[in-house]
Amino acid sequence: MQIFEVGGAVRDELLGIPVKDRDFVVVGSTPDEMKRMGFKPVGKDFPVFLHPVTHEEYALARTERKNGRGYRGFSVQASSEITLEEDLGRRDLTINAMAKSESGQLIDPYNGLEDLKAGILRHVGPAFEEDPLRVLRIARFSARFGFKIAPETFRLLSHMVAKGELEYLAPERVWQEIARGLVESHPSAMLEALGACGALDVLIPPIGKARRDKIPAYVHSLACLDKASWSDVPRRFALMVMALDEGGMEEVFKCLSVPVSCREMALLCCRFDKVFLSWPDLSPDMVYAVLQKTDAFHHPARFYRLLEFMSLWGNASASFWQKMLMVASSVSGKSIPSGLSGREAGEYLARLRIEAIEKSRLNDTLK
Repeated sequence: MQIFEVGGAVRDELLGIPVKDRDFVVVGSTPDEMKRMGFKPVGKDFPVFLHPVTHEEYALARTERKNGRGYRGFSVQASSEITLEEDLGRRDLTINAMAKSESGQLIDPYNGLEDLKAGILRHVGPAFEEDPLRVLRIARFSARFGFKIAPETFRLLSHMVAKGELEYLAPERVWQEIARGLVESHPSAMLEALGACGALDVLIPPIGKARRDKIPAYVHSLACLDKASWSDVPRRFALMVMALDEGGMEEVFKCLSVPVSCREMALLCCRFDKVFLSWPDLSPDMVYAVLQKTDAFHHPARFYRLLEFMSLWGNASASFWQKMLMVASSVSGKSIPSGLSGREAGEYLARLRIEAIEKSRLNDTLK
């Protein structure tokens, strides 16, 4: 029995990136032997075990064979006869198909180290096209590392799209990959890769059309995605769809099964971008209306995140809006006369807050 560290941990260590999770392949063993050694089985589709002490994953060397459509149509064979090279050969990219022995020796049958140094994403072999999810994964790796996709691999991606394999991907699974790619260092690279091979037209048609039509707002959104210092998914997603109107956004929500928090942020950005950017021309009652409609009084943290978004998107004065919220919030419900309630109380509080906004802006003008 031989044990090898494999996959992303080996790649990240070579790149000097801190390794969070380590995976191991066991060659020359059987499930019964692993159990006798105290390993706990966890895999249903193939033999994966947890180490009795470290709880890290150890998988028996295996091969896969396509027997259906989509990313779940595989049969798995694991046996003590399967070699390390055969196991590595089923992996997606050469940079992910390296292993390290217990003595520290690098095993690299598919020249992954060479591609890693050159910054190239290259598929290991023809079996790559059997899993349509790999189209999204390779685009996500492009977003993470800023690597280029090898020409032959890009042709294979386009072939997989044309063959219709992506149509079998569940919206929830597509969303997971898109969301992970959006918070990487180069999210525009993911969208460009998916667009160039035709995947956007299949998976997210409104975004694919915006890219094909070279809509200026879409080009701007790509630039903003790479510049954004914040990495929360809702705002990154909002940037991705900002070239669309509400109807287009709703279509994207359905295509990807987008979570509620991301839907809300995208719609807020869409509905208020022009208002936020025209802040110098807004009357006090309009300023108050924006604070009210964005629910800034009840969700100030979300409002501040929205301001950061708008400041990146265009010339929205975050300091102005922060001050207006502070000024309006300083007028609390305690200012309402005891005889008022319900709608009358709300209208009275609104008037006081509008007056406070007006006074603050007048003072700023006089200064």
